[in-house]
Amino acid sequence: MNTLFDKIWDAHVVSLIEDGPTQLYIDRLYCHEVTSPQAFDGLRARGIKPLRPEKIFCMPDHNTPTHDQDKPIEDPVSKSQVDALKRNAEEFGLTHYGMMDKNNGIIHVVGPEKGLSLPGMTIVCGDSHTSTHGAMGAVAFGIGTSEVEMVLASQCILQQKPKSMSIRVEGELGKGVTAKDLALYLMSKLTTSGATGYFVEYRGSAVRSLSMEGRLTLCNLSIEMGARGGFVAPDETTFAYLKGREYAPKGEAWDKAVAYWKTLKSGEDAVFDKELVFDAADVKPMITYGTNPGMGMAIDANIPALDSIPAEQRPGFQKAMNYMGFEAGQKLLGHPVDYVFLGACTNGRIEDFRAFASIVKGRKKAANITAWLVPGSWMVKQQIEDEGLDKVLEEAGFAVRQPGCSACLAMNDDKIPAGKYAVSTSNRNFEGRQGPGSRTLLASPLTAAAAAVTGVITDPRTLL
Repeated sequence: MNTLFDKIWDAHVVSLIEDGPTQLYIDRLYCHEVTSPQAFDGLRARGIKPLRPEKIFCMPDHNTPTHDQDKPIEDPVSKSQVDALKRNAEEFGLTHYGMMDKNNGIIHVVGPEKGLSLPGMTIVCGDSHTSTHGAMGAVAFGIGTSEVEMVLASQCILQQKPKSMSIRVEGELGKGVTAKDLALYLMSKLTTSGATGYFVEYRGSAVRSLSMEGRLTLCNLSIEMGARGGFVAPDETTFAYLKGREYAPKGEAWDKAVAYWKTLKSGEDAVFDKELVFDAADVKPMITYGTNPGMGMAIDANIPALDSIPAEQRPGFQKAMNYMGFEAGQKLLGHPVDYVFLGACTNGRIEDFRAFASIVKGRKKAANITAWLVPGSWMVKQQIEDEGLDKVLEEAGFAVRQPGCSACLAMNDDKIPAGKYAVSTSNRNFEGRQGPGSRTLLASPLTAAAAAVTGVITDPRTLL
């Protein structure tokens, strides 16, 4: 096989169960407040402690409000989950970055930026978007609560080995086309089940030319194609990003680590279970029109005509159109929107704020738009201020909020009201994902910014 996925997976196999799963060693477990309480209760019931507490990092993100974090959380369910994580971390001696801690943020933003996620690692979290960390050259995937308990107790997990897929994107992405557009494009081609049962390695010149932030966005969305996870082999971009970060190796250990990381690539003769090739020149700024992330199109295209949809898919397509208030064949350019959300573990990094600011600079927020600009961590918030982006955004009529998952999912105060349209840089557009009855259009930070200043769906290339 000789794929990078095989190399990392095989290096972490503890034992093989005949005709059963693999016992896999886990290098890093991330815990957030939503999927961990029952796992900790399980440890208590069995009277055991985490096996390797130094490998485990906890932080709240889903339920945290993005304003007034120095005050008690008003929502009782959110408060109890956030409080429980703090108690559990203290009781079991685990590192915990609570609200208002300068190390806090969305777990999938903080892990890479602190150098906690490193090439060659196996990384898990009770959250499907754990695939984000694959951008570091790691095998990272989401797990269920019972599996969180398994890793807490043994630092191992039982897993069936997925098949391997190579997605190669060659050429150069065009003007105004981002990693988010590439991910939405791939989903529109593969559908939300096209990579089910596979672990995806993203390859090719277009992927290599992505920044670390771009790769994190691309890997984040692997799960939306049905993949178990996705990753990019580490290279000079990875090493430059990691050098000097808090938990990255230092001195001689750094040189030794880089020498090892340079071996982490698929062999020239690597055999994948499935290989796909795409041309970067075919990708345009994208937007979704339906109720799953695979229902996406170029921003200047028309929603597919009904007769172009396979007969068995038409009822689902029609249901999505009814929910979204759209019609088959409709153009979305110029369609009014109500909310714009910049943030989430998909697009809450400094590069995303730079992109957004590049469009709104010298312009004003449209009067009909409510905009939530939410950094993925306190470190990102600090970078925004250090670079003066907060001033650019303020002059255009925008405010930067406090870190958290925010309007990605309706688990905190930032909910899109029923019937309202939101251009969102998050990862899911399911019915009610951003609030009961909310209508989500997934897009890049550039497309979100274009909507924020025009008040309607706008091709960002016209404003660059």
